[in-house]
Amino acid sequence: QVQLVESGGGLVQPGGSLRLSCAASGSIFRVNNMEWYRQTPGKQRELVAGITSGGSTNYADSVKGRFSISRDNAKNTVYLQMNSLKPEDTAVYYCKATVVVTTNFHPYQYWGQGTQVTVSS
Repeated sequence: QVQLVESGGGLVQPGGSLRLSCAASGSIFRVNNMEWYRQTPGKQRELVAGITSGGSTNYADSVKGRFSISRDNAKNTVYLQMNSLKPEDTAVYYCKATVVVTTNFHPYQYWGQGTQVTVSS
């Protein structure tokens, strides 16, 4: 019913920047909260940043001051601007969205497929 497609991952040197995008499409009535998570092998997926439909944001302590989350409600897209990247930011990044679907007007959570971010010299 709803698909989330991420893009923007890749290899970057320490101190560099990347911008991730995640676009939602399908049977969408409204997109509520949108979030970015990340996961490394052997560890649980952790919340990186979140944004409400009204634009309120929250961040993990480890990324505050370096990462910025934003969204374009007209495009049902969320972005994650990542600056001053560190090797410990290396992970697969996933977006998650809470979507009210047109079929029954109930909210459901959807995940993207993940995009690899590697910070290395």
